[in-house]
Amino acid sequence: MSGAAARRRGPLLALVGAYFVSGTGTALSAVAIPWLVLVTTGSAVATGVVGFAEMAPYVLLQATAGPLVDRVGLRRTFLLGNLAASVAVFLVFLLGELGALPFGLLLALVAVAGAVRGAADAATTPMIPPLARLARWSDERAVGLYSGANRAGLLIGLPLAGALVAVLGPAGTVLLDSISFLAAAVLTAVFVPAVVVSRPPEARDEAGAEAGATHSHDAPRETRGSGLRAYLAQLREGAGFLRRDRLLLSLLVLIVVTNLLDQAMNAVFLPVWAHDRVHDAVAFGVVGGASGLGMLVGVLLTAWGGRRLPRWITFALCTLLASAPPFFAVAGTDAVLPVAVVFFVCGVFGGVPNPIVGAVQFERVPPRLQTRVLGGMKASAYLGIPFGSLFGGLLAQAVGLAAACVAAGAVMLVVTIAPLVFPVWRGLDRGAPGPATA
Repeated sequence: MSGAAARRRGPLLALVGAYFVSGTGTALSAVAIPWLVLVTTGSAVATGVVGFAEMAPYVLLQATAGPLVDRVGLRRTFLLGNLAASVAVFLVFLLGELGALPFGLLLALVAVAGAVRGAADAATTPMIPPLARLARWSDERAVGLYSGANRAGLLIGLPLAGALVAVLGPAGTVLLDSISFLAAAVLTAVFVPAVVVSRPPEARDEAGAEAGATHSHDAPRETRGSGLRAYLAQLREGAGFLRRDRLLLSLLVLIVVTNLLDQAMNAVFLPVWAHDRVHDAVAFGVVGGASGLGMLVGVLLTAWGGRRLPRWITFALCTLLASAPPFFAVAGTDAVLPVAVVFFVCGVFGGVPNPIVGAVQFERVPPRLQTRVLGGMKASAYLGIPFGSLFGGLLAQAVGLAAACVAAGAVMLVVTIAPLVFPVWRGLDRGAPGPATA
């Protein structure tokens, strides 16, 4: 790679690297903080409350921080969010070591960490298109690398967290989590410039002009100005855009339903299968790891060659092939190797649609609305996850594991046939018209 190419691609690769480091830290905290709560309180209920206290603000800020991010700036929000998360998590470590961390304060600190990470993540995605233009890469490649960084962070971070908790203890692992957020902020501050992106006028008025940034003057009159009224108007503008775009709305519904059923598999069906039928906890890790590895392979393959793929048929077939077979495999056999192979292959297919979805979102959503629309979509995608565990547990208890897997797999099959059947999904192809109001 020539020096000029390295300079063009460096900012995008640095942002991807920062996202990987931050994602790895998130995976560390997902293991270390619950374990710390269990060690200190011995209560499974308290552990669940802490998890809720972290994730609820994260999802809420993903959905509602868009106007605030527009005012502060994308890069600045990412920096401030990761720095604040680093401080909050470090205080969990420090106060825990000093024996001065009552449960209420722990809840407050993890809630702050979740909230600022939600705002930071809402700011990250809209930075991808301008950095991709600078690198002279397609959106599919840029989104593939970005999504792959998240997958790799989880794939590495979760088993690494288990090893670190065993060696360093939960407190030491929480400290490393804090350092990871700080490292992500430093990477971004040093290597990622303020990006060129169309911004609402109010963002420039409040936050000042970011280096090289442009802004559009076509924002509706009601979104101009400041204060709660303007903030709510900006949220309504983003929600209205999403409501009018039938393709994005269809994508959102598909993602919510598939996330709900995937969570039922990961949180209930697969652990019950490993415990009751295979009688080996290692089987859970092997199959889950095979799925994660497959997803990473699929994302990276699409990042490499996604620009040459026909979007609609690729998305439709890969979504169909990825989604239902794991449920039928768990229902049909107790053998670990065949199930792991099915999960790996389906993971590869499941990784392919992610860069396509990201590229389509960037093309259909005007840059000035991306923090609001894409943040809302990402937050909404999480809605099915808490209910997935509850649904899976109730279904498995009511009808047994095999019947529950078959039923969930059948629902998944019906839902994922939709992109092959309904014409709205043809809008995934390049050059397809966006919403009339865009």
